[in-house]
Amino acid sequence: MEKWRGKWALVTGASSGIGWALAEQLAAQGANLVLTARRADRLAELANEVTARHKVQAEIFAGDLARPQTALEIPRFTEQKRLPIEILINNAGFGAYGEFRKIDSQRLLDMVQVNVASVVHLTHLFLPPMVERRSGYIMIVASTAAFQPVPYITTYAATKGFDLLFAEGLAEEVRRYGVNVCALCPGSTASEFNEVAGQPRIPGSQESSEKVARVGLQALAEGKPRVISGTRNWLSVEAQRLAPRRLVTKVAARMFMPQQ
Repeated sequence: MEKWRGKWALVTGASSGIGWALAEQLAAQGANLVLTARRADRLAELANEVTARHKVQAEIFAGDLARPQTALEIPRFTEQKRLPIEILINNAGFGAYGEFRKIDSQRLLDMVQVNVASVVHLTHLFLPPMVERRSGYIMIVASTAAFQPVPYITTYAATKGFDLLFAEGLAEEVRRYGVNVCALCPGSTASEFNEVAGQPRIPGSQESSEKVARVGLQALAEGKPRVISGTRNWLSVEAQRLAPRRLVTKVAARMFMPQQ
């Protein structure tokens, strides 16, 4: 990852959790940062921290990717600042827990916008210069929920399934141009995700955001199209391949069913 020293990385959803950890670890490797999320105060805090600790440059752009215009405003910002983005981290995303019919439809549509549409849009805008340079890195943060239907986080799991397939297909498509694309698939992680989603924590161990970020960046540097963080998560995904999909879905429903 020493090859990233002096390069500019754009990290979406950088104000907390995995995004914050990814930004910190990129800075530790000498990468300059463009940090974006909704909370300007958290972005400023992170920018000050990494510039003081790692002596890198950091720019912030506060914006909500639930607004389609934001995906256009971010590249405009980097162009105006003359910042060539060589590492794109599509981390921004959120979930919504509960029965599909009871969740506000706008929240579901915003989720699709952030988790899917903005990923496609930002990747489409930042990829061409990488291809021209014959060098670039794109991470798309998916989830272990991407590998099967998950009732009660149905829409979230579907968006992450899209992210996983999109990343794997694109990785093979652009490999010949010297561009690495990797889907990072974390399981349960110590972050603000459950609180934002309104989802109770499923019993079991959680990985730290720092560990998940480290696994993802190592896989991205090595050119892997996909990585599952954590041996237990990997074993769980592999075991699901051996079981009928309907059975896997029923088991997931029992795990995630809201308490009456």
